[in-house]
Amino acid sequence: MSWNLTGSYVETCSCELMCPCNLSLDHGATYDFCRVTLVFDIRAGDIEGTDIAGRRVVIIADTPKVMTEGNWRLGVYVDDGSDDDQFDKLVQLFGGQLGGPMGALAPLVGEVLGVERASIEIADDGLRHSVRVGDTIDFEIEDVVPFGVETGEPVRFNGMFHPIGPDLTMAEAKHSRINAFGIAYEGRTGLSKSEFSWAA
Repeated sequence: MSWNLTGSYVETCSCELMCPCNLSLDHGATYDFCRVTLVFDIRAGDIEGTDIAGRRVVIIADTPKVMTEGNWRLGVYVDDGSDDDQFDKLVQLFGGQLGGPMGALAPLVGEVLGVERASIEIADDGLRHSVRVGDTIDFEIEDVVPFGVETGEPVRFNGMFHPIGPDLTMAEAKHSRINAFGIAYEGRTGLSKSEFSWAA
């Protein structure tokens, strides 16, 4: 099976700035859990010849305080503009069955709470990134520009273990309303990446 995709990414999670889980999956979260929403906006790509350009996928997860303990609970949304073939292939890819970064995380998943189609709206405006999924997820994050940085460049982590890649921009949540697949939380921190690329 061959596939590739490029796109942009944002997330928000329940930890305070900065999320210890992003430093290392075996660091404990701020609270007794980590709840996170992962948002993938696919600009270009195909899965076994199926064009997936323009598709969007959102994963919501509820994990233990120490993520490497496993037993993650996941819910998956695929945008409602996808046809049946795109939907099936995206569920396989983001469910980890086709290998790649999500395949590496698959052993940590204990339960899939559901897979649904939904309207997924994503907007990027400079440092701000907003996401709305039906009536279950609505959040906005803003990339963090440190005091005294005259260029306006936000803070970036490098060397992370993250499905998107080792370098992401640090952000904080400006507002959030998240209650999907029985997982409810307030987003406090976030990450963004304007361009990522996967292939297998």
